[in-house]
Amino acid sequence: MNIQNPAAIFQMMNLWSRFQKNHPKFPKFLSAVVKNGIKEGSIIEIRVTTAEGESYDSNLKVNAEDMEIIGQIRDMSFGK
Repeated sequence: MNIQNPAAIFQMMNLWSRFQKNHPKFPKFLSAVVKNGIKEGSIIEIRVTTAEGESYDSNLKVNAEDMEIIGQIRDMSFGK
């Protein structure tokens, strides 16, 4: 998706709005984590369990470069 294209940005905003409507707790969780919960050295873990019961797990340790990226995302989402 070309984020420099206004139509693409509008489409992404609409998709995000639909996602928020379907899963209202998840955006609140993300907001709290981005604002308060991620620091260098934090471990992010994620698990996806398929409808058939198969699980996929992964984790990562947040480093300084990750914090720069997270800061930029936070600034775009919440303002400085």
